[in-house]
Amino acid sequence: MKRNLGVIFICSLFFISNVFSQGVGADIDGSSITGADRLNTITTAVPFLMISPDSRAGGMGDVGVATTPDANSLHWNPAKYAFVDDQIGFSVSYVPWLRALVPDINLSYLSGYTKLNDNEAIGMELRYFSLGNITFTDITGTTIGQYKPNEFTLGTAYSRKLSDNFSLAISGRYIYSNLTGGQLAGGMTTVPGQSIAADIAGYFEKPIMLGKQEFDLALGWNISNIGNKISYTETSTRDFIPINLRLGTAIGTNFDDYNKMSIAFDINKLLVPTPPEYDVQDQDNDGETDEIISGKDPNVSVVSGMFQSFGDAPGGFKEELREINFSIGTEYWYANQFAIRGGYFHEHNTKGGRKFFTFGSGVKYNVFELDFSYLINASRAINGNNPLANTMRFTLIFDFGELN
Repeated sequence: MKRNLGVIFICSLFFISNVFSQGVGADIDGSSITGADRLNTITTAVPFLMISPDSRAGGMGDVGVATTPDANSLHWNPAKYAFVDDQIGFSVSYVPWLRALVPDINLSYLSGYTKLNDNEAIGMELRYFSLGNITFTDITGTTIGQYKPNEFTLGTAYSRKLSDNFSLAISGRYIYSNLTGGQLAGGMTTVPGQSIAADIAGYFEKPIMLGKQEFDLALGWNISNIGNKISYTETSTRDFIPINLRLGTAIGTNFDDYNKMSIAFDINKLLVPTPPEYDVQDQDNDGETDEIISGKDPNVSVVSGMFQSFGDAPGGFKEELREINFSIGTEYWYANQFAIRGGYFHEHNTKGGRKFFTFGSGVKYNVFELDFSYLINASRAINGNNPLANTMRFTLIFDFGELN
């Protein structure tokens, strides 16, 4: 498969939040418009960090910040590890990605944990994202090389209970993104992008009574990928990584010894600057239209960008609300052996337009659990075509704490 040389083109395969955009400053149908109703998608470097890696959350509409803890909690909320029941466990996941566009992109994810004592736990993760085989060509179409672009992260987390009901966690990860293998792009030498990032998370759970039925209520939050910007060239231009705020709640109950069910709800917001609205005229005759007429300058530090992200949308408060994605999911277990899951994810059309239903299933036997999830497109953007449609996830979980 031949694909033209260029970092921007390659990165565009990963800007999933931008996949439905017709262009900044246009309406959904492509007509020119300003204000909160224009398309204004937020894009970042290494967006593969935001891909749901496991089948359980993938089958529940991408919820996970407050669901019951498991081996994949480091991605969603590492603070949950302090409440995990088993002594040790790990998970292996595989996700064929964007199969509607390209046949050889995939995500592999390995995560696990171990309890140090009743109050403390540590976790680890390895995430590998492969773009398959890329054939680089020059402007005349002559082949100049082949490469397999890839990205990966290696991370760890520490979680501790501060009370019987509440825990905090901090995690860190190294991010490596090599998209071109050192090929020239636009006359500039490209380099791998690298970053160090951290997560800060909290988790609260407590049994409550509703009527005569006991429920388990959970609340969770996670600020993930707080780290330095990434550059793919030797210039000073650097891009934000997907710093993200996730808030959520979940409630579940055991109806009897065989049937239990839970419902979870998450909201997400990227803590990076929103692209401003620029004047279409070249005011200073330098060949660039860099006059901001609405919004704020996105060329700020990481910390300033995080705080600025709550009030920099050029469309005002209305647009800020549209930058919040939400998802809802449910999970049913029978005899703690068979699971059925379903969910829905929503993103506003002006911010990417991802809308999809998900469903999944799981089977558990002794220390092994096998999960599967499937995504169904619910978006009408671009004639209803969604590159994420029919996405499948496969996860195998081992909980060694159940060995007798």
